[in-house]
Amino acid sequence: MNPLYKELQPSDAYCVRLPYPFSDFDRQILTGLYQPLVGHEAMAVLFTLWDEADRDGGAESNHYHLLNMLGMPVGRLFEARLSLEGIGLLKTYRKAEGDSRSFLYELQPPLDPETFFHDPILSMFLYGKIGAPAYKRLMQRFLTSPVPAGYEEVSRSFMDVYKPVTARASEPDDPNTYEKNARPAKLAFDGHDFDFSLLYEGLSAHLVPRKAFTPAAKDMIARLAFLYALSPLEMQQVVLLAIDQDAHLTDERLKRAAADYYKLSVSKSAPRVEKIPSGGQAPQQAAGPAKTKEDELADYLEAIPPVEMLRQLNNGREPMQIDVRLAQKLVLEHGLPTGVVNVLLQYVLLRNDGKLTNNYVERIASHWMAKKVGTAREALELARTEHDKYMNWKQEGGKPSAGRKGGGKTESVPDWFYKKDDKPEALPESQEANPEIEARRLRLIQKFGMAEGGAE
Repeated sequence: MNPLYKELQPSDAYCVRLPYPFSDFDRQILTGLYQPLVGHEAMAVLFTLWDEADRDGGAESNHYHLLNMLGMPVGRLFEARLSLEGIGLLKTYRKAEGDSRSFLYELQPPLDPETFFHDPILSMFLYGKIGAPAYKRLMQRFLTSPVPAGYEEVSRSFMDVYKPVTARASEPDDPNTYEKNARPAKLAFDGHDFDFSLLYEGLSAHLVPRKAFTPAAKDMIARLAFLYALSPLEMQQVVLLAIDQDAHLTDERLKRAAADYYKLSVSKSAPRVEKIPSGGQAPQQAAGPAKTKEDELADYLEAIPPVEMLRQLNNGREPMQIDVRLAQKLVLEHGLPTGVVNVLLQYVLLRNDGKLTNNYVERIASHWMAKKVGTAREALELARTEHDKYMNWKQEGGKPSAGRKGGGKTESVPDWFYKKDDKPEALPESQEANPEIEARRLRLIQKFGMAEGGAE
């Protein structure tokens, strides 16, 4: 699986397409039936995209502004996108043009309540999330009550009320004239790679005629096998329980037979549906060495937006706008990945007395772009190996700070910067440190779990 930075970057452009006009009832379905399944963050992403489509008509923007609007890092946005895609509420298209990428997000309408509750996967997913009492209340709220007893339908059909003006149409309809803007018929499902040939082998054609396996029946069998984690051999028993006297396999009989078989053979507890974790990250090894402090720092720098990192380093206060604009410029104009920008900002803050100097930052950024640095880990390593060069650049850009001895290593730096055995020199006692700068530097050191001298 691709690392996150290869899947999505804040500098990537996007636009939103709304092929189907959503209604207030759609909003009620989304909040009542879908939000318990995908979570509030995914629903916030959906509603934000919906608002942009209505307000801006699909105008192009970039993910950096979307992340600031939602107040979440790019990793959580990507996870929310996967949740929406998996549940059938979003289709994502990607276009690459050289080094830049753009995405098209097409919002999909929710299933109508009857289809939702009829689907065994979605209904059981919701049941497992909210429990029986809340599930029953939602069914009562969204499903139409049956017509009371004693009433007989006397509605006329279309042909009873209307007739054509001419015997034939003047021109045939162009099938491409109108775009299909209908609700999806059911939850998209690829069949779960279910082995129907193995299912057929154990079933006598006399007991279960092959004509009973209609496309609808096969689709329901595959969904139930996925939901209950049943093999083709186990589904043979379900089919035998579900077949009626007319050799038909209906959805309701299949669902009831699968539930009965599961309760008798597997567990009396209802099955649960869970999201596969770490959609955008490389899968971790089940058994392996624990993460080092540098690994944890690299993961942190990959996930957090630069503005949020600056805010955290500023003890929760809003960072200076000049620093924010510099971070945005590195991401949007220069196209540097978020993790690389975070390493760069952290490095300069530590080596430049807690200040971000545009010329100094951009000179290092130009060097990293030439080196094609793409991850926080690569940036950390380059900052370590090229430190002497960068310190010379700092001296060239201005006068040395008062009280410092040349360009030597005279201040506390993160664990990732020096090897564990190396220790920076202490500041002269006579130096008068700026309290604000020193406080900011100490907050930065504490944030990343670092101690003076690089000790853990």
